[in-house]
Amino acid sequence: MKFLNLVLLSFIYLLLVGCSQSATKQEKSYVNPLMTVDSTVLSVADPFVYQYDNTYYLTGTTVLPEGEGFAYYTSTDLITWDYHGVLYRKPENHIGTFGFWAPEVKYYNGKFYLTYSCYVKERNLMLTCLAVSERPDGPFTDLYTPWFDLDYSAIDADIFVDEDATPYVYFSKNGMQGDTLATGELYVAKLKKDLSGLEGDPVFVSAASQPWEKVNWNRNRCNEGAFVFKKGGTYYMTYSANDTGYEFYGIGVSYADNPLGPWEKSVDNPLMTTDLSQKISSPGHNSIVEAPDGNLYLIYHRHADAFCQKPNWDRVVCMDRLYFDENGKIKMVGPTNTPQAVGW
Repeated sequence: MKFLNLVLLSFIYLLLVGCSQSATKQEKSYVNPLMTVDSTVLSVADPFVYQYDNTYYLTGTTVLPEGEGFAYYTSTDLITWDYHGVLYRKPENHIGTFGFWAPEVKYYNGKFYLTYSCYVKERNLMLTCLAVSERPDGPFTDLYTPWFDLDYSAIDADIFVDEDATPYVYFSKNGMQGDTLATGELYVAKLKKDLSGLEGDPVFVSAASQPWEKVNWNRNRCNEGAFVFKKGGTYYMTYSANDTGYEFYGIGVSYADNPLGPWEKSVDNPLMTTDLSQKISSPGHNSIVEAPDGNLYLIYHRHADAFCQKPNWDRVVCMDRLYFDENGKIKMVGPTNTPQAVGW
């Protein structure tokens, strides 16, 4: 009898320990904005996260003490980040003078490719460049400066590689009408297999057209910051609209059956935008990454202070979970300011 009691007690103990560990795992959470291991808020704009060998890398529009370029951070859980310094630094005699914006990294054919834009004084344009590295943490060296020049400013380049290995690039054609009206239109072009340039003319994707994109029509008419992925037979695009420095910057969704389109905007847009009742101002310019539990998370920036005087470019990194409804449409938990439980 004593032996049976001992076995029973041991079983109950193991069961309680297992339940405790499971509860502990379920209780793990994060709160926006995201922070570093020393509890410093991630002050990065246009955040882009990519994963390689169980490590997440984050870069974006950052201020480097070493000069123009991009810093990077790493994480194993998407929640707490380590600062690692320079991912790419502008070399001497670069065509760009300032405005190094919105880097993205794509692993393709065994190498890591970095796209970014910068201001080229001689052309009076923001142009997109392409750099390469053998490693996800760089350093990245330039391949093409500029990568392509279409006689207009092209920013926010996003490389998408389809299941048939065909590469595409999505970008924003940006400009000004007069001194005060900013415009932006999204385009897509097929890329050469070696990524040396465009293969064919760019195809129009979208411009500001929905009511939420027209809240400041006399100052901003932008679609920009595309991020594209495929699930099943559908191509999904998240993009940003309005002005990141002002009110009502936000994120929309478009769908297509082909990378070149036509792309159709969701009637449920925006996916997120300013909600001062929740202390959230101008969330936008996102990337999307798979979390350790297999769920998709949208990584985005928003104003550090929701009630800041506009225009304001003090932005912080946040994340919230994406999911799909029964019709395959993107939905979102967020944007959030409260603790969010995660499953890893």
